[in-house]
Amino acid sequence: MTHDHDLPADLAGIMTAVLPPDGSFRHGQHIHLAFLAVRRYGAAAAPGLLGRWIRHVAAYERAPQKYNETVTRAWTEIVAHHVDADPSADEFDVFADRHPALLDKRLITRHYSSSVLASPAARSGWVPPDL
Repeated sequence: MTHDHDLPADLAGIMTAVLPPDGSFRHGQHIHLAFLAVRRYGAAAAPGLLGRWIRHVAAYERAPQKYNETVTRAWTEIVAHHVDADPSADEFDVFADRHPALLDKRLITRHYSSSVLASPAARSGWVPPDL
C-alpha cells in the first residue's frame, strides 16, 4: 500500500518550501527537507521518506549517482535528534538559527571517514559510523 506522503506530489509541495529562487539543491536544502520530514512524519519514517525524495530529486537532475544512503540517513538522524531536543523550533529558520552547526556539511566527518562515505556500501545502504 502506498501512503500519500510517499508520492512525488507530496514532494513537489514540500520542495516549494525548501528551494531558493535559483532552484539550487545543496546541503542547506537537504537539512531543511530532513527537518520537514522529521516534523511532519516522525523520526522513524523520515529516513526512508527522505531517501525516496532525494533519489527522486537526483533522478530529476540526472545525477542518480550522487545519492548516498548513509549520508541521507545519518543527516536525517542528526536532524531528528535536534528536533527532539528542541521541539519548540517548529519553523526551519528558527531551527537553523538555533543549530547552525547542522548547516556545515563537514559535521558528518566527525563520525565518518571520507573513504567510508565514498564506498559503494555507503552509497547503496546503511553503514554505521567508523569514527
